[in-house]
Amino acid sequence: MTGIARLQNPSAGIGFILLAIVALSANDVLIKFLSGGYPLHQMVFCRSAIGILFSIVLLQLEGGWKLLRTSTPGLHALRCLMIIFANMTYFAALAVLPLAEATAAFFVAPLMITLLSIPLLGEKVGPLRIGAVVVGLLGVIIMTRPWQSDASRDVSLWVYLLPIIAAFAYALNQVLTRKLGVSSKASAMAIYIQVGFIIVSSMFWLVAGDGRFAEGVENESLVFLLRAWVWPEGTDIYLFLALGFSSSIVGYCLSAAYRIADAATIAPFEYTGLPLAILWGWLIWDDLPEPVAMMGIALILGAGLFVFLRERQKKRYIVTRKRLHRRF
Repeated sequence: MTGIARLQNPSAGIGFILLAIVALSANDVLIKFLSGGYPLHQMVFCRSAIGILFSIVLLQLEGGWKLLRTSTPGLHALRCLMIIFANMTYFAALAVLPLAEATAAFFVAPLMITLLSIPLLGEKVGPLRIGAVVVGLLGVIIMTRPWQSDASRDVSLWVYLLPIIAAFAYALNQVLTRKLGVSSKASAMAIYIQVGFIIVSSMFWLVAGDGRFAEGVENESLVFLLRAWVWPEGTDIYLFLALGFSSSIVGYCLSAAYRIADAATIAPFEYTGLPLAILWGWLIWDDLPEPVAMMGIALILGAGLFVFLRERQKKRYIVTRKRLHRRF
């Protein structure tokens, strides 16, 4: 029996991914809410510095400092770079796009995970699920409306491309999580990620922390990346604390989910973030997607649900075959 086979626990994986998505949705709301007054690298640094404290507690519960030792530092470093790049590009888009549309564009990631799990993990994905992935990608195209000119858009097409680029990097990150999860605990992998965020955001602060590169820049995404650090005002400090706590929950639960269950099984559950994003966008910013965007979102959501249902049907069929074989 292989290491990956021993780790199989689909029910727990689904539970972890659902908790991660709720925390991730709260994280997105907090970052979008704070994006008007603080730079992205400051928020990334603060949430990681706070989040790593929670992750260290979880590390001690799972076995202590010895869990940080690894025989594959290169793969862990690559995984860190992928998630850092995914976060930076996604949050740069989130500062400009409506929450629901940014989230929906990013949700091409589970489709990419399903595809990448074939060559990188050796998982079997049938033609029906491949077809569902194609439908989901069509939904992304409809939602982003690439046929429209920039003059007729409120937001440039390249801003819509940012969460899609982020989705590809995130998909690679989760496939690497599945590969590394055989020998690494979720808490250790979460700490590697937090350390990576702290290093990269500190470098941003050293280079652009005084805000000099944001002077004269009109693009809101670039301003969000380059504006000067400022001390949190009033109750904003509590929002930063909440950002760190949600970040630690996301890091741990995503790592735990993808190390104990097949990527193709749990990835569709990430689509629960779509209705959450629509709900928060409506409640907080009074913002609902346009009909065309809703059509694209519906296709993405429907494709994800089909992939999930097909996976469940496939597993029931395999179990039935095995039981019949044992009887005769």
